[in-house]
Amino acid sequence: MTYCMHKIAALLILLFYWSVSFSQEIPKPQVLIITTGGTIASKTEAPLIEGQELIQAVPELNQYATIEVDEFIKLGSSKMTPSIWLQLVKHIRAALNSNPEIKSVIITHGTDTMEETAFFLNLTHQSNVPIVLVGSMRSSNEISADGPANLINAVRVGISPEAIGKGVMVVMNDNISAGRDLLKMNNRRVDAFPSTELGFMGFCDPEKVTFYRSPIKLHTVESEFNVYDLDSLPKVDIVQDFVGLDPNILTYFTNRPNQGLVISSFAGGRMSNGFGEIHYWPETHKPIVISSSIKGGRIMGSNSQGSPIIIANDLPSNKARILLILSLTRTSEINKIQGYFNKY
Repeated sequence: MTYCMHKIAALLILLFYWSVSFSQEIPKPQVLIITTGGTIASKTEAPLIEGQELIQAVPELNQYATIEVDEFIKLGSSKMTPSIWLQLVKHIRAALNSNPEIKSVIITHGTDTMEETAFFLNLTHQSNVPIVLVGSMRSSNEISADGPANLINAVRVGISPEAIGKGVMVVMNDNISAGRDLLKMNNRRVDAFPSTELGFMGFCDPEKVTFYRSPIKLHTVESEFNVYDLDSLPKVDIVQDFVGLDPNILTYFTNRPNQGLVISSFAGGRMSNGFGEIHYWPETHKPIVISSSIKGGRIMGSNSQGSPIIIANDLPSNKARILLILSLTRTSEINKIQGYFNKY
């Protein structure tokens, strides 16, 4: 065999090993998709579809990740409860403990209470594994259903290295929102979750997922709210202020067997005469959080010393209720609770 033939043989062997190497598929990240129901799992005038059927209808998901489907619950999100939230965060931890290879958790969810579930998980999911909530505004059998594209983008966001440490996120309509900041502003349009004053965290373009900011407020692994050993959560009610509110309504809610109260006030924390001298109630009274009924509105100032009043800052009443619930798992001291509202 001539020298030239030796070189050709060596080259052929090298090409063979290269072809074998490139033919081996690069392992795809493992993603857990937890289904809970909602419009994304609905068909017009039909029962909610099973979790497996929902995911199988989007085979493109397998291009990005190895998918495991887990049907946690099947309901419209208007029927969500704090008890289900507590079960869900425990369920997620158990799943991650049983499979450390999971790179992200995607939760399909109805949009009615998506912002609340996202905020609860943002404060209680004590792991850096990204959680992404996703839903749709149109049923799966409607023309231009938005669920499949949203679901694919959620997986793309979840497996992005930049998603780590961003807290709980929501992906809808090509936009990435922080779970804390999400606000639903329309009950039908696919852009029902517009950008808040704080802006989107990033975007899902066809070419790539791009992040532009990270949340500043504490979340997930930095959170002080460990609920894994709890069997239940404190009860907190919300009272909506309105013109001519009857003081007996406030009396009713303050006498209920709850551990705290959130008042959805007018802009800036102003309240009707129905709330009377609430600012002068003693600090020994159950905690009362004042929030603004203006979505995206802020209440500036500080809580009144010696009173049970806590300022919600920029949190709307539904999220202020969640933070008060979690705060009450640690303390009933007004100043400490106000400290949580300032940090989270």
